[in-house]
Amino acid sequence: MGDATLDSNQTPPTIVLFDLDGTLVNHINPRVLQALEFLDDCSHRAARLVARFRLMRRQQTTPCKMPKLLVHRAIHRVRRKSVDQMLVPCETMRRVLERLHENGVILGLVSNGLGRGYGHDVLEAFDLRKYFTTCVFREDVARGKPWPDSIQAALGNVGRGLRARDVVWYVGDQRKDVDAALSASANLSRAIVPVALGARAALRAMDGDCPQLQIAWSAHDLDRLTSDLFDTHLYGPVRAPYPLAVATA
Repeated sequence: MGDATLDSNQTPPTIVLFDLDGTLVNHINPRVLQALEFLDDCSHRAARLVARFRLMRRQQTTPCKMPKLLVHRAIHRVRRKSVDQMLVPCETMRRVLERLHENGVILGLVSNGLGRGYGHDVLEAFDLRKYFTTCVFREDVARGKPWPDSIQAALGNVGRGLRARDVVWYVGDQRKDVDAALSASANLSRAIVPVALGARAALRAMDGDCPQLQIAWSAHDLDRLTSDLFDTHLYGPVRAPYPLAVATA
């Protein structure tokens, strides 16, 4: 099993990717988020079932078609309220973004939500867009999380190539966020540290196959960790990353 808490002795990250819903913004009515996550999980399970019957087709060297995203589009069409009437930004996470940004960390957004008609509106409404070098939404990739596609797409669009000594984090509040980070790490043959934000994502540690998993039980925990890691007396802005200090089980 991975660490039970965040490790303040680890090497500071140079690239941090964030989930959106439940991580950077919270729904005023939590049941809405629960319904969205449930439908998203159902969509993923259905896609996997269909994929079993299309295995031969997937192996052909034909261009990958973008998903129809019927469930996601239906959800956003039903929604009548503006994003600022449905959501509130997490100000503690805003402090985290501000601190990382000020210290030269490259920030990216990876969301299973649609960008058009939702995600981009959220970023503009709460003045979050300025922090991110890259944003990947559901319509930008063929497969959403827990598939690794969106994380890999984000890392491929950070404004420079990945370096051997980059320290990459992915912060999310759901099990599928951890799974996506682990899958992307395996595909890219490089460490991507999953940071589980809250109990839902933290339960993933029970599987015992993610020794690098870091657990932040709340946004305040992550705020304290980044404050410790980026104490200007010790580090200053991140310009020359060092190898990741991997925690062992």
